[in-house]
Amino acid sequence: MTDTFLADLRIAQQGRLKIFLGMAAGVGKTVAMLRDARRLRDEGIDVVCGFVETHGRAETLAELGDLPVVPRRTVVYREVPFEELDLDAVLARRPDVVLVDELAHTNVPGSRHGKRYQDVEALLDAGISVLSALNVQHLESLHDMVLRATGIDVRERVPDRILHRADEIVVVDVAPGELQERLRAGKIYAPAKVERALQSFFRAENLTALRQIALREVANAVELRARARLRASRAPDAQAPGPDDGVADAERVMVSMSSIPSATQRLMRHGARLAGGINARWFVVYVRTPGEAPERIASPVLRSLTENIRLARELGAEVVRLEGDDVAETLAGFAKERGITHAVFGRTRQPVWRERLFGSLLDRFMRLAPEVDVLVVGARDADPKPGSEAP
Repeated sequence: MTDTFLADLRIAQQGRLKIFLGMAAGVGKTVAMLRDARRLRDEGIDVVCGFVETHGRAETLAELGDLPVVPRRTVVYREVPFEELDLDAVLARRPDVVLVDELAHTNVPGSRHGKRYQDVEALLDAGISVLSALNVQHLESLHDMVLRATGIDVRERVPDRILHRADEIVVVDVAPGELQERLRAGKIYAPAKVERALQSFFRAENLTALRQIALREVANAVELRARARLRASRAPDAQAPGPDDGVADAERVMVSMSSIPSATQRLMRHGARLAGGINARWFVVYVRTPGEAPERIASPVLRSLTENIRLARELGAEVVRLEGDDVAETLAGFAKERGITHAVFGRTRQPVWRERLFGSLLDRFMRLAPEVDVLVVGARDADPKPGSEAP
């Protein structure tokens, strides 16, 4: 398991990332990460622990052993001290490899970055390799899938680009029944929390769904990496230049922003999954009509638009703002200009009589751009009607 990563470390000019991915807390990601770190140290690699969360578990503490530790930084927030990764200290120490646990963690206000994955990106950019751990439900593009499968709204999330940046992904897997037994034995949470966990997140059907998602996600990542290696191995003159990026017949995905902010986030996650699955460049497109001057947009809608643009960029999309009198014509023109092959739209909630009388945006787009494959994402009951706020 270590050999490939070790070989990469010895020839790499930039930091390498290895992620230990699991379906839930308690599967053994941190233990696996620590064992890998010890093997690297035995091979002469300079390894330190930047932030390892043991949760007081005996097995984890035993694996931590005598690995060198960079002391954590104490951040006081609202008169309460919190311990965080000391990014500056790790950068100054410049080890070959640093362990940074709980990749989806939100840093305490006052830290250099808002999220721990941003600390990891800074380390990688500085040429320091990282071992980290992540539960699959924290991936941004999987949020809706996890919510649908488990009913759990996961608040701490990381952009998929982090997983795509990983040079190696290790699935730490246990059977759902075994994980529940570990929970009952007090190896994951304190006894007072066990029964509640078994009745909520750690239900067998939830764990089974998350396990399937984790295995599928890693399979997708391996396939994408194989495609990238195949493209890199081709001779430069083997491909005719195509628009934008020099790749012929490139797939391109366009997501049209919905008038419903919460629905737009779901559309973008679908777009990210689609683009990732076919290794495509993708765009999130917003069309502003003449009557939508910024000063006339209500503050809540403007905040939602800003948040959606931030999320789109985190998911890896190129955000494009267009202006036009006719939204369908403007989108179709953009699709033809950029060679869009797939478009993602939300299902409209307009009254049926209005659609029959005037036609829908989707119908008109499909007539104007018949060469584009269209994915229509259904509305959810939680989505408010156009013009209202999500709760």
